Amino acid sequence: MMQATVCCDTLEKDMANIGEVIGSAAAIAKGMGITFKEMLQPAITEEYPDGPAQLQQRYRGAHVLQRDENGLEKCVACFLCAAACPANCIYIEAAENTDVVRFSGGERYASLYNIDYNRCIFCGYCVEACPTDAITHGHGFELASYNTATLIYTKEQMLVPLPEGGQAPSQQNPAPAGAVGKVPTY
Repeated sequence: MMQATVCCDTLEKDMANIGEVIGSAAAIAKGMGITFKEMLQPAITEEYPDGPAQLQQRYRGAHVLQRDENGLEKCVACFLCAAACPANCIYIEAAENTDVVRFSGGERYASLYNIDYNRCIFCGYCVEACPTDAITHGHGFELASYNTATLIYTKEQMLVPLPEGGQAPSQQNPAPAGAVGKVPTY
């Protein structure tokens, strides 16, 4: 009786091993089938250095500081982007707008706005935190450098250029939207 029990246990173990072998062979056959199917497809070559790279619309590239319709900076130096940044790579210094010179539609503007791309992880938290949509992700991705000092981008490098024939922001420009009556125009 004892010998029959041992024989059944051995037979069950052998059957389990055969099942594993068959399962493994099926997995290998499935993988090889995908490989052979891809081998028959035409190769897709990206012509990046010679032609423009094809990026998805939602790609998070280098940051861009936006302007409003009057050419003024949208950033009002609220520091929410710097507070939301987990890498602590955004540095802002605020200054007050005056009656003589206006840089943004708010009371303050960012006199200094730096992003350290040595630390930035392109998470997008700064974009989500901005109440005025002043900072966005562009599609710039060629940020590599041999010198880490060149990876600290300033406001001037990130600010959207004025449109062709546009005026530099000044008191002579129309008042920002929502500020009519609050800001005197000369």
